[in-house]
Amino acid sequence: MKEIMAIIRPNRFGMIKNVLADAGYPAYHCCKVMGRGKKMIDASLFKAAIEEEEITTVPVGEYIESMSRLMPKRMLTMIVPDEKVQSLVQLIMENSSDGHPGDGKIFVLPILESLRIRDGKEQNDTESY
Repeated sequence: MKEIMAIIRPNRFGMIKNVLADAGYPAYHCCKVMGRGKKMIDASLFKAAIEEEEITTVPVGEYIESMSRLMPKRMLTMIVPDEKVQSLVQLIMENSSDGHPGDGKIFVLPILESLRIRDGKEQNDTESY
């Protein structure tokens, strides 16, 4: 089993959740996150994010210095069998990219063990997630 962690633009989440459901991946976790990559943020992109209301508040510690402000993102986490990793990664990449810096990142991590809390039953990669 593998964990797919995808950090995407907030304005892409609605489309991604529909694409995932249509492709047979209805189970995932999602949370709002703030972050930034290595590149300095272009002032015009930052202004566009404010105008599109992707940035609405200024939490404590939200920015490090001028023009290196943390940007809002969505983080999706999915657990899938090994044989479905490549197709899921490709699906996310095709539907999350607009070809500009800040499109996001995808991380693939191994899952060593999975237990259901209700009964302690160990899950394996042949079971549906």
